Amino acid sequence: MRRVLSLLALLGAAAAAAGWWVTAPRPLEPRAFAGLQGDAARGERIFWAAGCASCHAAPGATGEARLVLAGGRRFASAFGTFVAPNISPDPAQGIGGWTLAEFGNAMLRGVAPDGRHYYPAFPYGSYVRMRLQDVADLKAFMDGLPAAETPSKPHEIAFPFSIRRAVGVWKYLYLDDAWVLSGDLTPQETEGRYLVEALTHCAECHTPRDALGGLDRSRWMAGAPNPSGPGRIPNITPARLRWSAAEIAAYLQTGFTPEFDTAGGSMADVVKSTAMLTDADRAAIAAYVKRLAPAE
Repeated sequence: MRRVLSLLALLGAAAAAAGWWVTAPRPLEPRAFAGLQGDAARGERIFWAAGCASCHAAPGATGEARLVLAGGRRFASAFGTFVAPNISPDPAQGIGGWTLAEFGNAMLRGVAPDGRHYYPAFPYGSYVRMRLQDVADLKAFMDGLPAAETPSKPHEIAFPFSIRRAVGVWKYLYLDDAWVLSGDLTPQETEGRYLVEALTHCAECHTPRDALGGLDRSRWMAGAPNPSGPGRIPNITPARLRWSAAEIAAYLQTGFTPEFDTAGGSMADVVKSTAMLTDADRAAIAAYVKRLAPAE
């Protein structure tokens, strides 16, 4: 019996050690950003493509007010309500004191400066594909935005999802920098893939999720339940979206559909950001969407 108990204790210790290893935060190598210098002018494009203002600016903000990233917006989900934090350059309440490496670990690995996991409501599951130079440029632009002294509010997440360490399991299962759309892509489609799968993180809303909140890549962009209310996020593959590439690009600039309807809900905020991109960027996004495999 003592041998059995000893074996069980050993197996338990091994399981605990394995679990601790799997759930550990995995930041980038310290040298990853060595020598990189951010360019704020280039970073403005990354800022709008990444949709930072769509989540972190005040609801309904327009114009220059969209550059005040004080946070506070609430996002309902099956796991609880997430509250967007202050990511302005304020050194006390925002991220003004962060180094480029700390900023990069948050964007690409979902790891906070204090080593905690961020919840994947922050779409680092898409940002993980970002180019390191783009991360540096984004930080350079955001460092010049208005500082806000508004304290960040805590998420409203119940047990067991409130255990931050458990997010490591989610990352082990789902954090993957591989591209979804592959094959012989044109240069425009390749740039569109980078914009869609990394920066604009369209799949975070338009792709259904499994029980643990991971994106179901077998139904990429096939539409999903609306986490914050009734209705569904639409299917944007050619199985349902029959717009031309020019019509898609125009929608991303104006918010008007070919049927003379307008973007609503969270998509209205997205269009405010995509409208700030270049015609070439919007055309690349449209080319990517047209290249998607039809999915019902």
